[in-house]
This record gives sequence, structure tokens and C-alpha cells, in this order.
Amino acid sequence: MPSNNNNSNQLLVPQANAALDQLKFEVAQELGIAIPQDGYYGNMATRDTGSIGGNITRRLVQIAEQSLAGQFK
Repeated sequence: MPSNNNNSNQLLVPQANAALDQLKFEVAQELGIAIPQDGYYGNMATRDTGSIGGNITRRLVQIAEQSLAGQFK
């Protein structure tokens, strides 16, 4: 999927871009939302894109919490 980001957010680790794209596809699939292959989200409902973003954030927080919990055991 081409990365057509028009926002000012920048990844601290640019190599993580592919992993984040993969996570986006996984979350969308779990929610039953088809992500456009051309990377254009203009035809998607705001509710769908917000749902994907919210679930990605939730998943990333879970991963971070699990990682931190593993460090302190």
C-alpha cells in the first residue's frame, strides 16, 4: 500500500512504517473494513477510519504495556 500521508506526524523510527501499515490492515480486517488498495481514503466513512485509528492506538498501547510488564518481572 502506498503511504500517502498528508499529516505532519513523523515516526521516530522510520523503519516502523511497514509494521504500522501491517497493523492497520490487520485491525481493519478484524473490524470488517476494506482498506482501498490505492491508498485513497476519501471514499471511506469517517466512522470507519476513526475506528481503525482508535483500534490501532489501543493495540499499540497493549503491546507497549505487555513489553513494559515483561521488563519488570
